[in-house]
Amino acid sequence: MKPLQASSGDLIADRRADFAEMLHAAGDHAPAADLMLEALALAPGWAAGWFLLGEMQEAAGRIDEAASAWNKVLALDPSDRLGATLRLGLIGEATDLATPPSAFVETLFDQYADTFDAALVEKLAYRVPALLSEAIHMQDGRMFGLALDLGCGTGLMGEMLRPFVGRLEGYDISASMLKKAEGKRLYDHLAKADLQVFRHDGPRADLVTAADVFMYLGALDNIVGRIAPLIAADGLFAFSVEKLAGPGDYALQPSRRYAHSEIYLRRLLSANGLAVLSLEEKVIRKDRLEPVVGLIVVARPFAN
Repeated sequence: MKPLQASSGDLIADRRADFAEMLHAAGDHAPAADLMLEALALAPGWAAGWFLLGEMQEAAGRIDEAASAWNKVLALDPSDRLGATLRLGLIGEATDLATPPSAFVETLFDQYADTFDAALVEKLAYRVPALLSEAIHMQDGRMFGLALDLGCGTGLMGEMLRPFVGRLEGYDISASMLKKAEGKRLYDHLAKADLQVFRHDGPRADLVTAADVFMYLGALDNIVGRIAPLIAADGLFAFSVEKLAGPGDYALQPSRRYAHSEIYLRRLLSANGLAVLSLEEKVIRKDRLEPVVGLIVVARPFAN
Protein backbone atom coordinates (compact mmCIF):
# COMPACT_ATOMS: atom_id res chain seq x y z
CA MET A 1 0.00 0.00 0.00
CA LYS A 2 1.46 3.35 -1.00
CA PRO A 3 1.96 5.88 1.82
CA LEU A 4 -0.46 8.72 2.36
CA GLN A 5 0.78 12.01 0.93
CA ALA A 6 0.99 14.92 3.35
CA SER A 7 1.84 17.03 0.30
CA SER A 8 0.09 17.04 -3.04
CA GLY A 9 3.39 16.74 -4.87
CA ASP A 10 2.64 19.95 -6.80
CA LEU A 11 4.20 23.14 -5.42
CA ILE A 12 1.45 25.47 -6.68
CA ALA A 13 -1.28 23.15 -5.38
CA ASP A 14 0.44 23.04 -1.99
CA ARG A 15 0.59 26.83 -1.81
CA ARG A 16 -3.11 27.13 -2.61
CA ALA A 17 -3.92 24.42 -0.08
CA ASP A 18 -1.87 26.22 2.60
CA PHE A 19 -3.74 29.46 1.94
CA ALA A 20 -7.04 27.56 1.97
CA GLU A 21 -6.16 26.15 5.40
CA MET A 22 -5.41 29.66 6.66
CA LEU A 23 -8.82 30.86 5.47
CA HIS A 24 -10.47 27.79 7.02
CA ALA A 25 -8.75 28.42 10.37
CA ALA A 26 -9.93 32.05 10.25
CA GLY A 27 -13.54 30.94 9.76
CA ASP A 28 -13.78 31.76 6.06
CA HIS A 29 -14.92 28.24 5.18
CA ALA A 30 -16.59 28.79 1.81
CA PRO A 31 -13.68 30.73 0.25
CA ALA A 32 -11.32 28.13 1.73
CA ALA A 33 -13.25 25.31 0.05
CA ASP A 34 -13.28 27.16 -3.27
CA LEU A 35 -9.52 27.66 -3.14
CA MET A 36 -8.98 24.04 -2.09
CA LEU A 37 -10.92 22.94 -5.16
CA GLU A 38 -8.46 24.93 -7.29
CA ALA A 39 -5.57 23.12 -5.58
CA LEU A 40 -7.16 19.74 -6.22
CA ALA A 41 -7.68 20.56 -9.88
CA LEU A 42 -3.87 20.54 -10.05
CA ALA A 43 -3.49 17.41 -7.88
CA PRO A 44 -6.65 15.29 -8.32
CA GLY A 45 -5.09 12.16 -6.82
CA TRP A 46 -4.32 13.72 -3.44
CA ALA A 47 -6.51 11.85 -0.93
CA ALA A 48 -5.54 13.98 2.07
CA GLY A 49 -6.45 17.10 0.10
CA TRP A 50 -9.91 15.77 -0.68
CA PHE A 51 -10.39 14.90 2.98
CA LEU A 52 -9.50 18.45 3.98
CA LEU A 53 -11.86 19.79 1.33
CA GLY A 54 -14.65 17.75 2.89
CA GLU A 55 -13.99 19.38 6.25
CA MET A 56 -14.09 22.84 4.66
CA GLN A 57 -17.29 22.10 2.77
CA GLU A 58 -18.97 20.75 5.91
CA ALA A 59 -17.94 23.83 7.88
CA ALA A 60 -19.36 25.99 5.08
CA GLY A 61 -22.69 24.16 5.37
CA ARG A 62 -22.28 22.44 1.99
CA ILE A 63 -23.11 18.93 3.20
CA ASP A 64 -23.61 17.38 -0.25
CA GLU A 65 -20.26 18.74 -1.42
CA ALA A 66 -18.59 17.45 1.77
CA ALA A 67 -20.01 13.99 1.12
CA SER A 68 -18.74 14.11 -2.45
CA ALA A 69 -15.24 15.01 -1.27
CA TRP A 70 -15.12 12.21 1.30
CA ASN A 71 -16.43 9.69 -1.23
CA LYS A 72 -13.57 10.80 -3.47
CA VAL A 73 -11.18 9.97 -0.60
CA LEU A 74 -12.61 6.45 -0.46
CA ALA A 75 -12.21 6.05 -4.21
CA LEU A 76 -8.54 7.03 -3.94
CA ASP A 77 -7.85 5.05 -0.75
CA PRO A 78 -10.36 2.19 -0.27
CA SER A 79 -8.64 1.13 2.97
CA ASP A 80 -9.79 4.50 4.37
CA ARG A 81 -6.74 5.43 6.39
CA LEU A 82 -8.13 8.94 6.89
CA GLY A 83 -11.49 7.82 8.29
CA ALA A 84 -13.70 9.27 5.55
CA THR A 85 -16.36 6.64 6.28
CA LEU A 86 -16.72 7.98 9.81
CA ARG A 87 -17.06 11.55 8.57
CA LEU A 88 -19.73 10.41 6.13
CA GLY A 89 -21.53 8.68 8.98
CA LEU A 90 -21.51 11.80 11.12
CA ILE A 91 -23.29 13.76 8.38
CA GLY A 92 -25.78 10.96 7.75
CA GLU A 93 -24.27 9.74 4.48
CA ALA A 94 -23.08 6.29 5.67
CA THR A 95 -25.03 3.69 7.62
CA ASP A 96 -22.54 0.87 8.28
CA LEU A 97 -20.80 2.33 11.34
CA ALA A 98 -20.55 -0.76 13.54
CA THR A 99 -16.77 -0.67 13.37
CA PRO A 100 -14.27 1.89 12.08
CA PRO A 101 -11.83 0.94 9.31
CA SER A 102 -8.84 -0.83 10.87
CA ALA A 103 -6.51 1.12 8.56
CA PHE A 104 -7.85 4.38 10.01
CA VAL A 105 -7.13 3.28 13.59
CA GLU A 106 -3.65 2.08 12.65
CA THR A 107 -2.82 5.30 10.80
CA LEU A 108 -4.21 7.46 13.60
CA PHE A 109 -1.98 5.92 16.25
CA ASP A 110 1.07 5.67 14.01
CA GLN A 111 0.79 9.45 13.60
CA TYR A 112 0.34 10.12 17.32
CA ALA A 113 3.02 7.76 18.67
CA ASP A 114 5.75 10.36 19.18
CA THR A 115 3.56 12.77 21.16
CA PHE A 116 1.02 10.33 22.59
CA ASP A 117 2.18 10.16 26.23
CA ALA A 118 2.68 13.89 26.65
CA ALA A 119 -0.58 14.77 24.90
CA LEU A 120 -2.69 12.37 26.95
CA VAL A 121 -1.17 12.69 30.38
CA GLU A 122 -0.04 16.32 30.45
CA LYS A 123 -2.64 18.02 28.25
CA LEU A 124 -5.72 15.80 28.46
CA ALA A 125 -5.41 14.64 32.10
CA TYR A 126 -5.68 11.01 31.02
CA ARG A 127 -6.54 8.76 33.99
CA VAL A 128 -7.63 5.37 32.63
CA PRO A 129 -4.53 3.27 33.50
CA ALA A 130 -4.60 4.48 37.11
CA LEU A 131 -8.37 4.00 37.36
CA LEU A 132 -8.23 0.49 35.92
CA SER A 133 -5.31 -0.46 38.17
CA GLU A 134 -7.23 0.76 41.20
CA ALA A 135 -10.36 -1.15 40.14
CA ILE A 136 -8.35 -4.35 39.63
CA HIS A 137 -6.75 -4.09 43.09
CA MET A 138 -10.13 -3.45 44.69
CA GLN A 139 -11.23 -6.87 43.42
CA ASP A 140 -8.07 -8.89 43.77
CA GLY A 141 -4.80 -7.90 45.42
CA ARG A 142 -2.92 -10.96 44.18
CA MET A 143 -0.12 -11.26 41.67
CA PHE A 144 -1.23 -12.26 38.16
CA GLY A 145 0.76 -14.90 36.32
CA LEU A 146 -0.10 -13.82 32.76
CA ALA A 147 -1.62 -10.52 31.69
CA LEU A 148 -2.63 -9.51 28.17
CA ASP A 149 -2.65 -5.75 27.59
CA LEU A 150 -4.81 -5.29 24.49
CA GLY A 151 -4.32 -2.06 22.58
CA CYS A 152 -1.25 -1.49 24.73
CA GLY A 153 -0.16 1.63 22.83
CA THR A 154 3.04 3.11 24.23
CA GLY A 155 2.74 1.15 27.46
CA LEU A 156 0.89 3.51 29.79
CA MET A 157 -1.24 0.64 31.10
CA GLY A 158 1.81 -1.61 31.15
CA GLU A 159 3.51 0.76 33.57
CA MET A 160 0.67 0.15 36.02
CA LEU A 161 0.51 -3.60 35.45
CA ARG A 162 4.19 -4.50 35.59
CA PRO A 163 4.62 -4.53 39.41
CA PHE A 164 1.93 -7.18 39.95
CA VAL A 165 2.23 -9.32 36.80
CA GLY A 166 4.57 -12.26 36.23
CA ARG A 167 4.41 -12.22 32.43
CA LEU A 168 3.10 -9.19 30.55
CA GLU A 169 2.17 -9.33 26.87
CA GLY A 170 1.13 -6.30 24.82
CA TYR A 171 -0.75 -6.18 21.53
CA ASP A 172 -1.47 -3.15 19.37
CA ILE A 173 -2.41 -2.35 15.77
CA SER A 174 0.19 0.42 15.50
CA ALA A 175 3.82 -0.52 14.83
CA SER A 176 4.92 2.97 15.89
CA MET A 177 3.16 2.62 19.24
CA LEU A 178 4.74 -0.78 19.79
CA LYS A 179 8.17 0.67 19.12
CA LYS A 180 7.59 3.23 21.89
CA ALA A 181 6.36 0.50 24.23
CA GLU A 182 9.41 -1.63 23.46
CA GLY A 183 11.67 1.21 24.52
CA LYS A 184 10.13 1.20 28.01
CA ARG A 185 11.18 -2.45 28.56
CA LEU A 186 7.98 -3.29 30.38
CA TYR A 187 6.68 -6.20 28.33
CA ASP A 188 7.85 -9.78 28.05
CA HIS A 189 6.26 -9.97 24.60
CA LEU A 190 4.93 -7.38 22.15
CA ALA A 191 3.13 -8.08 18.87
CA LYS A 192 1.22 -6.21 16.21
CA ALA A 193 -2.43 -7.26 16.13
CA ASP A 194 -5.79 -6.04 14.86
CA LEU A 195 -8.12 -6.70 17.78
CA GLN A 196 -11.06 -7.28 15.44
CA VAL A 197 -9.38 -10.56 14.45
CA PHE A 198 -7.35 -11.14 17.61
CA ARG A 199 -6.18 -14.62 18.55
CA HIS A 200 -4.00 -15.86 21.39
CA ASP A 201 -2.76 -19.42 21.29
CA GLY A 202 -0.99 -19.46 24.66
CA PRO A 203 -2.38 -20.37 28.08
CA ARG A 204 -5.44 -18.62 29.44
CA ALA A 205 -4.72 -15.24 30.94
CA ASP A 206 -5.12 -14.33 34.60
CA LEU A 207 -5.79 -10.73 33.58
CA VAL A 208 -6.86 -9.07 30.33
CA THR A 209 -6.93 -5.29 30.05
CA ALA A 210 -8.15 -2.90 27.36
CA ALA A 211 -7.46 0.69 28.41
CA ASP A 212 -9.12 3.29 26.16
CA VAL A 213 -9.37 0.78 23.32
CA PHE A 214 -13.05 0.01 22.78
CA MET A 215 -13.93 3.59 21.79
CA TYR A 216 -12.00 2.84 18.57
CA LEU A 217 -13.82 -0.43 17.87
CA GLY A 218 -17.53 0.45 17.88
CA ALA A 219 -19.58 -2.74 18.21
CA LEU A 220 -17.95 -4.96 20.85
CA ASP A 221 -19.75 -8.25 20.25
CA ASN A 222 -16.93 -9.69 18.17
CA ILE A 223 -14.02 -8.65 20.37
CA VAL A 224 -15.65 -9.61 23.67
CA GLY A 225 -16.53 -12.96 22.11
CA ARG A 226 -12.84 -13.40 21.30
CA ILE A 227 -11.59 -12.27 24.71
CA ALA A 228 -13.91 -14.26 26.99
CA PRO A 229 -12.44 -17.71 26.14
CA LEU A 230 -8.93 -16.38 26.80
CA ILE A 231 -9.59 -15.64 30.49
CA ALA A 232 -8.72 -18.17 33.17
CA ALA A 233 -11.52 -19.41 35.42
CA ASP A 234 -10.40 -17.09 38.23
CA GLY A 235 -9.10 -14.38 35.91
CA LEU A 236 -10.20 -10.77 35.45
CA PHE A 237 -11.16 -8.66 32.46
CA ALA A 238 -10.71 -4.91 33.03
CA PHE A 239 -11.52 -2.25 30.45
CA SER A 240 -12.79 1.26 29.88
CA VAL A 241 -15.30 2.87 27.53
CA GLU A 242 -16.64 6.36 27.02
CA LYS A 243 -20.16 6.48 28.45
CA LEU A 244 -23.03 6.87 26.00
CA ALA A 245 -25.31 9.59 27.30
CA GLY A 246 -28.21 8.92 24.91
CA PRO A 247 -30.21 5.81 23.95
CA GLY A 248 -28.84 2.76 22.18
CA ASP A 249 -25.97 0.33 22.64
CA TYR A 250 -23.19 2.48 21.19
CA ALA A 251 -22.82 5.54 19.00
CA LEU A 252 -20.18 7.33 16.97
CA GLN A 253 -19.31 10.71 18.50
CA PRO A 254 -18.15 13.89 16.69
CA SER A 255 -14.66 13.03 17.99
CA ARG A 256 -14.82 9.92 15.75
CA ARG A 257 -14.66 7.80 18.88
CA TYR A 258 -17.49 5.53 20.01
CA ALA A 259 -19.40 5.72 23.27
CA HIS A 260 -21.08 2.68 24.84
CA SER A 261 -24.01 2.24 27.21
CA GLU A 262 -23.91 0.45 30.55
CA ILE A 263 -26.88 -1.70 29.57
CA TYR A 264 -25.07 -2.87 26.43
CA LEU A 265 -21.90 -3.75 28.36
CA ARG A 266 -23.75 -5.73 31.01
CA ARG A 267 -25.78 -7.63 28.41
CA LEU A 268 -22.73 -8.39 26.27
CA LEU A 269 -20.56 -9.55 29.18
CA SER A 270 -23.31 -11.81 30.50
CA ALA A 271 -23.89 -13.32 27.06
CA ASN A 272 -20.21 -14.27 26.99
CA GLY A 273 -20.16 -15.86 30.44
CA LEU A 274 -18.68 -12.90 32.30
CA ALA A 275 -20.02 -11.42 35.52
CA VAL A 276 -19.57 -7.73 36.31
CA LEU A 277 -17.64 -7.25 39.55
CA SER A 278 -17.48 -3.47 39.39
CA LEU A 279 -18.70 -0.80 36.98
CA GLU A 280 -17.96 2.78 37.93
CA GLU A 281 -18.61 6.09 36.20
CA LYS A 282 -15.47 8.23 36.16
CA VAL A 283 -13.99 11.23 34.36
CA ILE A 284 -11.35 9.58 32.19
CA ARG A 285 -9.82 12.57 30.35
CA LYS A 286 -10.55 16.01 28.97
CA ASP A 287 -11.48 16.86 25.40
CA ARG A 288 -11.39 20.53 24.39
CA LEU A 289 -11.17 21.32 28.12
CA GLU A 290 -14.43 19.46 28.81
CA PRO A 291 -14.48 16.32 31.00
CA VAL A 292 -15.08 13.03 29.20
CA VAL A 293 -17.13 10.61 31.31
CA GLY A 294 -16.31 6.93 31.01
CA LEU A 295 -17.11 3.58 32.56
CA ILE A 296 -14.40 1.58 34.32
CA VAL A 297 -15.37 -2.11 34.27
CA VAL A 298 -13.97 -5.25 35.88
CA ALA A 299 -15.52 -8.64 35.13
CA ARG A 300 -14.67 -12.32 35.62
CA PRO A 301 -16.00 -15.64 34.30
CA PHE A 302 -19.12 -17.02 35.94
CA ALA A 303 -18.38 -19.49 38.71
CA ASN A 304 -19.04 -23.08 37.63
